[in-house]
Amino acid sequence: MKRRSFIQATGASIGMLALLQNQGLAALLQSSYKMTLLRKDVGIFTEQGGTIGWMVNNDGIVVVDAQFENTAAHVIEELKKKSGKSFKYLINSHHHRDHTGGNIAFKGIADHVIAHANCLINHRAAAAAQKLEDKQLFADTVFNKKWRTKVGSQAISAQYFGAGHTNGDAIIHFEDANIAHMGDLMFNRRFPFIDRTAGANIGSWIKVLDQTLKKFDTDTLFIFGHSLDPEKVTGNKEDIKAMRNYLEKLLLFVGNQKKAGKSKEEILKATFIPGAEDFKGQGLERSLTSAYEELSS
Repeated sequence: MKRRSFIQATGASIGMLALLQNQGLAALLQSSYKMTLLRKDVGIFTEQGGTIGWMVNNDGIVVVDAQFENTAAHVIEELKKKSGKSFKYLINSHHHRDHTGGNIAFKGIADHVIAHANCLINHRAAAAAQKLEDKQLFADTVFNKKWRTKVGSQAISAQYFGAGHTNGDAIIHFEDANIAHMGDLMFNRRFPFIDRTAGANIGSWIKVLDQTLKKFDTDTLFIFGHSLDPEKVTGNKEDIKAMRNYLEKLLLFVGNQKKAGKSKEEILKATFIPGAEDFKGQGLERSLTSAYEELSS
């Protein structure tokens, strides 16, 4: 079954994928994968979970995010076909299992695993809670604000602007190609997962996207963690603005409902966010709950 038809037929949510604990079940959900070159030796891999970014040049291989263990094996296999060079870096955009579950497949392969300091804290806590510490490959190099290196002619940087989807989301920029991997700071036109248990903050997320719009130019190609349309996991600044608008309108809607005296149960009955009707899919109740809790705290 194709990935698009599977998602449409089952209505499976990102939250469900992120919380999958049984690798056997993950294998049953496996779908066909795709390697796509974007520009200047940088591309994406899509199969199951968050979009993987990759770069291959004459000096080495860099991978952003790892999906699940079984799908990570596929991207490793495909990248080895492209180059006999070593895997210099595996970079995690954040800790959720549909982005780090495949880290273990890079054990003994990747020279270093890079992540924001909060990402590592969250990753260790989630693994401990699930009693899956032995199934992990944790970051060995962490940063607080920015990390940067060069692999051949390609400069690669990871930037932290503050809490958003979690409190440990990084934006990874392939500077020469001008491609920025947003991780789950970007859910393209689909209701996002807002992980308050890992420090998510909608108000801060809006500011993170403001800084993103300020930092990158109109030529920047963005890679998104997830998308309503599985074929549209890349885009431009207009898509970033749409995500920002959704978050802003979400807070506005829930805030106005609270001021009008509506109960949480009444607010959760909403089927869309006024002013952001282009966001659809599964998980609106999660967004409403997160906004309600944030505005109530």
